[in-house]
Amino acid sequence: MTSIAMFAQAVALDPASIESMWMKANRKYEPQRAAILKGVDQQIGQGPFRADWESLQKYQEPEWYKDAKFGIFIHWGIYSVPAFANEWYSRDMYQQGSPEFKHHIATYGPQSKFGYKDFIPMFKAERFDPQAWAQLFREAGAKYVVPVGEHHDGFPMYQSDLTDWCAGKMGPKRDVLGELANAIRAEGLHFATSSHRIEHDWFFDVGRKFDSDVNDPKYTDFYGPAHPRLVKPGDQDHLIEDWTYVSQEFMDDWLARTAEIVEKYHPDLIYFDWWVGQPSMRDHVSRFAAFYYNQAAKRGTGAVINYKHDAFQENSAILDIERGQLTDIRPLHWQTDTSLSNGSWGYVENDTYKTPEFIIHQLADVVSKNGNLLLNVGPRSDGRIPEQAQQVLREVGAWLKVNGESIYGTRPWKIYGEGPTKVVGGYFHDTETKPYTAEDFRFTTKGPVLYAIELGWPADGKVTIHSFASGALGAGKEIQEVRLLGSDANLEWREEPDGLHVQLPSEPPGKHAFVYRVQTK
Repeated sequence: MTSIAMFAQAVALDPASIESMWMKANRKYEPQRAAILKGVDQQIGQGPFRADWESLQKYQEPEWYKDAKFGIFIHWGIYSVPAFANEWYSRDMYQQGSPEFKHHIATYGPQSKFGYKDFIPMFKAERFDPQAWAQLFREAGAKYVVPVGEHHDGFPMYQSDLTDWCAGKMGPKRDVLGELANAIRAEGLHFATSSHRIEHDWFFDVGRKFDSDVNDPKYTDFYGPAHPRLVKPGDQDHLIEDWTYVSQEFMDDWLARTAEIVEKYHPDLIYFDWWVGQPSMRDHVSRFAAFYYNQAAKRGTGAVINYKHDAFQENSAILDIERGQLTDIRPLHWQTDTSLSNGSWGYVENDTYKTPEFIIHQLADVVSKNGNLLLNVGPRSDGRIPEQAQQVLREVGAWLKVNGESIYGTRPWKIYGEGPTKVVGGYFHDTETKPYTAEDFRFTTKGPVLYAIELGWPADGKVTIHSFASGALGAGKEIQEVRLLGSDANLEWREEPDGLHVQLPSEPPGKHAFVYRVQTK
């Protein structure tokens, strides 16, 4: 039996030993952590927000975020090197019997000899061009960009003062997040980031069950505590049923690492994944929110936190519905995030991508219901964004260049839209909605202007918008003009009891979706 295997047997069921080993491995950076945490508490005491949920209900999201509507998410990390299955390869390569486990052994050898850490020297980012990325995202029509700061794998994509295991010191040996922050802001976009750090508490736990490098004490500071996750199958998203152990020290480390990102890069938005809502985390989460909001208030800028499920009290941050949509207008602003890739958030070989039409239709639906769309791309390990993904982004940007006034800066109308196609609501259902038709419309408004976004081109060249029937706009309101964005045609239109009737030009002015600008008096 190898020494690693013997060690695994010795500590696999002993959380105290696991935690003691992790704390010892991270003791090197204790003074830096303590200094950051002291600064966090000082800023909590010097601003308008206290670290409690009653105080945090006073939060108001900034106008830029409500106006932005469209952002870009970037999942890029060590997992782009194996480029197999999805970005959870880091965990699943240790999940015995999984396709990732079998692929890893066949390709790289046993996990005791070649572990996840051994991909780091292969992650060179030699073709990473932050300026080119930022220019692409501006061309795509995005108004904010959210590169992942640290994923579940525990490898920060920045120059951290709290660990040796980060992109600034290993792999690319570049402050990826800092370079992107500068490039994104240079293009006039809002810089944001995400932290998935808290899931690292248990993320590599499956590696403790057999002879793997997760059990080697030399790498404890990278693989984390790797406590066993205590949750029943099917309850992974019901965090009230999650009994996984999270120590005070690990939560303090999470708070320090997340505050370090804020102190170094001043992001306008921070996105958290779902496990930040684990019940043990509530005090630390409220401390971070108060610190982050107070710092933003001191700088005179707005700040946004994205959360999932019940991780935050709903008035204290912005709800994010992963790969999902809503069936109606939500009074509180919200966001959905989805990946351009069909198979993964990070880059994988032989992946397929959503079409520009799918993205544009989803954007119109989400915005009509008071939401934002955060669209993810996964670059290759060398730093190149796949050409097919670039093509989709540029086509979305071309549509927004013509029709963006119906998206940016708009607010929901009294109803989100009309038509026969119904959205399948909830998390992880965004690809289950049937294709839209020329009878499906989504509505937005900006001052006296109404926008009707038609999600198809009618074969007979005639449009009827039933929701804009005579008298339906409200007392004293009447239609003055109807224009088709992107077209110079003078449209023939009339209001009837059954709707607004419009005769269209012989050819559509573009592709994917068509916007009627309805000027009211």
